Amino acid sequence: MRALISVSDKTGVVDFAKGLVALGWEIISTGGTYKILKENGIDAVEIDEVTKFPECFEGRVKTLNPYIHGGILHRRDKESHLAQAKELGVEAIDLVCVNLYPFKATIERTDDFEEIIENIDIGGPAMVRSAAKNFASVLIVTDPGDYDAVLTALKEGSNTEDFRRDLMIKAFEHTAAYDSMIANYMNRRFNEGFGAKQFIVGAKVFDTRYGENPHQKGALYEFDNFFSQNFKTLKGEASFNNLTDISGAVKIASAFGEEKAVCIVKHGNPCGFAIRDNLIDAYTEALKCDPVSAFGGVVAVNGVVDEALAKKMNEIFLEVVIAGRITEEAQAVFASKKRIKLFEYDADRLLVSDDAYDFKHVSGGFVYQDADRVKENEVQNAELKSKREATKQEKKDLEIAWKVAALTKSNCVVYVKNGAMVAVGMGMTSRVDAARCALKKAEEMGLDVSGSAMASEAFFPFRDSIDAAAKAGVAAVIEPGGSIRDDEVIQAADEHDIALYFTGVRHFLH
Repeated sequence: MRALISVSDKTGVVDFAKGLVALGWEIISTGGTYKILKENGIDAVEIDEVTKFPECFEGRVKTLNPYIHGGILHRRDKESHLAQAKELGVEAIDLVCVNLYPFKATIERTDDFEEIIENIDIGGPAMVRSAAKNFASVLIVTDPGDYDAVLTALKEGSNTEDFRRDLMIKAFEHTAAYDSMIANYMNRRFNEGFGAKQFIVGAKVFDTRYGENPHQKGALYEFDNFFSQNFKTLKGEASFNNLTDISGAVKIASAFGEEKAVCIVKHGNPCGFAIRDNLIDAYTEALKCDPVSAFGGVVAVNGVVDEALAKKMNEIFLEVVIAGRITEEAQAVFASKKRIKLFEYDADRLLVSDDAYDFKHVSGGFVYQDADRVKENEVQNAELKSKREATKQEKKDLEIAWKVAALTKSNCVVYVKNGAMVAVGMGMTSRVDAARCALKKAEEMGLDVSGSAMASEAFFPFRDSIDAAAKAGVAAVIEPGGSIRDDEVIQAADEHDIALYFTGVRHFLH
């Protein structure tokens, strides 16, 4: 039995090769892999002894050879293939262990296009695909994490077709992801990221219990190991809906750097938010906005949940708590609640992935775009349109309201007072309805919105929203501007002595 080993990631390869040799396998190898095997006392055969042809063109061609691909691809169950292999002097290769040139590491390290081109693997994917195609007879190993399983299967006689088929699927995933990464990179470099084809590749982290509803299957996939490296489950099982709510809550709570912020989300929408000097006060203020909706909600804490905060949160039913970290003492407090789910990032605050692109499924395909971000200077650089200028506290409230509005379903209006959201209307077909709904809810909760700052993620088409804001006692408003009736909106603000700012940037979220 012969194994061909040629890997860029050398993790565990020496022990794997030693394990194969102990089982009586002959090892064929290339370049750096051959060198490291020989240095560790493994009697490997260099590739050109098999190909009968030297490595050439600075390593561009070394395994693209019929003695290699014939050895991998010929069918062992067909006499004609076996006879032709014998006639041509092609010996079988029964295991291929290959992982590919580090293209991702290269593009992260350099912008030198010549070096990037040279780190596009050709022979590796060809061998992987050949072995995967002939999985009925050949083991294809692309993941160092599978080395022990392969050795065990060979030792125990469990090298079944099902086992090889699983490796085959992983191999085609490996080459597909590799080619997709190259194509996406080239389109980013030369086509502003929007080429004729767009590839979205994620690695599976875990299955969810089901999708949005029990009759749907669901799973979490990740980019760049974000979840597997950072996201920790402390209690319970994350559902499909939990994960989408967590994403929304974390984006809002983490949008203010290291400030002690708490966001409460229900069905993808914020129903509470506050920033305070300590997290207990932040949670208490956030909860005041809409404690009815918060029941069974998701709470994102931009910091560490300690025992005292856990006791406060444990006063109502919360389905999910996600934080930078949740202490053991806090976990003990939550242990009495069977249905609560706890997750953390094992960090001092919440973490978010800096995804450059965003996409959404539509019937028959998906729409793809640059990711939307609120720049730090959007509020600071907003243009004052009214006669009255906002106070220092009002400007801080405007910043909070603006960021929350940008991350809330359109049409939305957000009211913030003294660092806490006091009203929110979201997902409405009319911006006026969003404002009215928010104010009605605040009234029901006994919250005073007078003196608050209001943000709208898109322009007000008419002055009526400003008139309604003035009636509620709003002191400052921030919006993108851009309506043909901006002059009427500005006039209304001046009539009501409201500070009005235009950012010039719209943040729709659909």
